[in-house]
Amino acid sequence: METFTEPRALVENPHYRDQRRKTLASLDDDMIDGPIVELISAFNKLPYCFTLQSCYGHFVHSGQKDPQNLAPLPLTGTIAGVEYRIAYVVFCIENSKLGRMLYDALRGIADIDPDNIQFCCAEWFWERQVNSYALQVEPDRFKLEDQAMLDYTEALKIEKIRNEFFVQLEELLKKRQGGDETV
Repeated sequence: METFTEPRALVENPHYRDQRRKTLASLDDDMIDGPIVELISAFNKLPYCFTLQSCYGHFVHSGQKDPQNLAPLPLTGTIAGVEYRIAYVVFCIENSKLGRMLYDALRGIADIDPDNIQFCCAEWFWERQVNSYALQVEPDRFKLEDQAMLDYTEALKIEKIRNEFFVQLEELLKKRQGGDETV
C-alpha cells in the first residue's frame, strides 16, 4: 500500500449498514482473483465486516510475463528477479463486539510473520471508508509499496508465506462460521 499507516482504532460509523449494502451490491466475483473468490465471499457473509479490495498476489518474471498470473513460481534456479504484486485483503469492520474481535484476530494473523505480513490502514481507503484495514503480505522493507522486486529465493519464501496467509484467513473464517467467536 503506497499510503501505509499503522492501524487506527475503530470509530463509530452510523452509516456502516448502508455502506456495506452498497459495496456488496457492486461486488462481482469476476473482480476477485480466482483462488480467493470463496474466501472473500465468505467474509462478506459476516454481518460485521465486508471487503473493499483484495489481491491473491502475483509473481511476474522472465518465464511468466502476465501481471495477473496465478501460477506458482517454477522450481528452477534460472530466474534472477521476480516482480511481486502484493497479496492483500482490505476489510471494513463494524465497530461492534464481533467487529472488535475480528479486528484482533486479523492483527493476530500479522503476528504469524511480522517481517512479511502487516495489518495496517491506508489513508486513501480510510478517507473513503472509515474502519478499513488492510492485511497484506509483503517484506517489511516494501510495506509502503504495492509491488516489490525480489530475488528468486526470497520470492519463493514470500510465495510460501502468501499461501499460509490465505490458509490462516480460511481457518479464522471457519472458526467464526462455526460459532467460535472467541478467535
